[in-house]
Amino acid sequence: MSALPSIFISHGSPMMAVTESPARAFLVALGKTLPRPKAIVVASAHWEERGAVVGGAAQPGTIHDFYGFPEPLYRIRYPAPGDTALSRRVADMLETTIDAKRGFDHGVWSPLILMYPDADIPVIPVALDESGDAASHLEIGRKLAPLRGEGMLVLGSGSFTHNLGALRSTQPGQPTPAWTTDFIDWTVKALESGDIASLEDWEETAPHALQNHPTPEHFMPLFVAAGAGGKAELLHDSVHHGILAMHAFAFH
Repeated sequence: MSALPSIFISHGSPMMAVTESPARAFLVALGKTLPRPKAIVVASAHWEERGAVVGGAAQPGTIHDFYGFPEPLYRIRYPAPGDTALSRRVADMLETTIDAKRGFDHGVWSPLILMYPDADIPVIPVALDESGDAASHLEIGRKLAPLRGEGMLVLGSGSFTHNLGALRSTQPGQPTPAWTTDFIDWTVKALESGDIASLEDWEETAPHALQNHPTPEHFMPLFVAAGAGGKAELLHDSVHHGILAMHAFAFH
């Protein structure tokens, strides 16, 4: 069996689960294109702990970790099973602990409900390290890399750019500003050229880094996926509302 690529996706707003968009159509198609994984190990921007804690629930619940959205979103459930034995193995690989009650936050279920709507593949959530940097999240990915050769999907779920404060003041139809396109262009080039040294120091070297990511948690899943894989391949590159980049990458 050839190894699955690791994948980074931008999960966007929870509304993507119910609203048509280019990024939504991409995720639906991606689930049909990838070989069916035996299990999915996913690092979401919406779970941070002191260390890369692993979810270990046998039947994880669906977490609606947002407010002010239409009521139908709160009725959505993603009833994919866990796999307690795999959770223990992943925790051993990462030399960390298990949270036996952790459910699926929307960084997990909102893309997976599009990619794998039957919810019949075991899903293991992995927390980001709240005090970690790009290098430490690359290392998390490297430790997870052997799972790819066993037919498992290592998925990082975040956002290629994520400035919600600026998003709230962006007018519909507004063109993408230079501070966003410059960051996108630099990061895509660094990924495709394998310039890991520059990427590890992205907050200092990427143009307008802190304007695009005032806090780093939505960028860290990219490094988990990159660490678990190899050469980067750009899969998708739409931008929502002018500044929310929905890029996705495979790492072969």
